[in-house]
Amino acid sequence: MSRRKTDKEYEHTLAFRFFRWLNGEKDPYLNEVEMKPQHYEEPSEETKAQWEREHNEMLERVYDTEHNALLKYSQTAYRVAAVLFCIMLVAVLLITVSYLPPVGNPNNPADNVVAERYIEKGLEETGAVNIVSGMILTYRAFDTFGETNVLFIATTCVMVLLMLDDAILKRQEEKNDRRYEPKNDAILQVIAMVLCPIIFIFGIYVILNGHLGPGGGFSGGAIMGAGLILYVSAFGFKSTQRFFNEEVYKVAKITALCMYGLIGSYFYFTGGNGIENHIPLGIPGHILSSGIILPINICVGLEVACTMYAFYALFRRGGL
Repeated sequence: MSRRKTDKEYEHTLAFRFFRWLNGEKDPYLNEVEMKPQHYEEPSEETKAQWEREHNEMLERVYDTEHNALLKYSQTAYRVAAVLFCIMLVAVLLITVSYLPPVGNPNNPADNVVAERYIEKGLEETGAVNIVSGMILTYRAFDTFGETNVLFIATTCVMVLLMLDDAILKRQEEKNDRRYEPKNDAILQVIAMVLCPIIFIFGIYVILNGHLGPGGGFSGGAIMGAGLILYVSAFGFKSTQRFFNEEVYKVAKITALCMYGLIGSYFYFTGGNGIENHIPLGIPGHILSSGIILPINICVGLEVACTMYAFYALFRRGGL
């Protein structure tokens, strides 16, 4: 039988240190990393003069292009490599084109089966009047889901790089928000008051009408994102945060991506295993039709709109 360790022996085990760190009771780096204060010594005048001479010599060597043999060699090698690369690329393209079958030859292989399926069976199998939406959100819904994930990951990376701490954002005054733009521009605000509702309504229409006509989640989301950017440019971030702040952004973006994933997973699973899909297609031409296309268009539209606004806000202000 194993012997029960005493409390003193247990304190020297790895499990004890791990659970202390896990519970937040002990920081493994606190008081464990040796740090010494740095002491700056003022250099002498002779040392400063030597540094200045070395700096000037370095600049002369770096920018002396006339007598720099290595620079001339690298420039020549770069030009030769560029010409050779262009020649090789043109040769590969010409050789590839030479193997293509002649246009109009009746013996050419029939490689348009997929396009024929989209055109002839698209309305019946997807319920979407817009063939493009039916193609990208049903037949190629997995590819579109990957593109939506790219938007999510890109926004996350920008937030990691540019997001400022909440305390810093709170210390910023409204005048800092308008540092490079006119504050309370009457013309811009009047135009925004007229155009923003129209832009938002039109963006919603494009998203909801994507399976019936030109439009969809990507184009409608871009329109709504442009409306948000116009509004924040006219009225500032304080006014925008009354209805679209960081919490709303996170809920909308994550919910849209998860809903797309859940809807798409059901569609992929049933289609890939030959199981009947119970999502009704509805009557083609009606607003509530086309199966999964309408909810996916809404998810994609929210994702695109949030991405556009987040990029603008993060690059300009460092926060949402």
